[in-house]
Amino acid sequence: MSVEKMTKVEESFQRVMGLKKMVDRWRNAHTDCLWQMTLAQRRNPYATLKMQDTMAQELALAKKQLLRVRQAALHQLFEKEYQQYQRELNQIGKAFYVERL
Repeated sequence: MSVEKMTKVEESFQRVMGLKKMVDRWRNAHTDCLWQMTLAQRRNPYATLKMQDTMAQELALAKKQLLRVRQAALHQLFEKEYQQYQRELNQIGKAFYVERL
């Protein structure tokens, strides 16, 4: 092999080794992070339970809020359709029956 090919092979090898080291560092950091998380969960199970309860409460409140928003949007849609029907009936000389007290 020529010297030029050898340097290219060495550069490729160095690049591959650099990537391998980067992947190994990432795997070690990921493993360490998972280990720390499980260690914290084992140390304080009550904090984990409290956090899960808080998340469940927040989820229930978010569901209620979403329901209210959807109900308001549906109400607006019905009101808009009612106004449209009223305009159409007025154009042909008719109206909705409204009982007065």
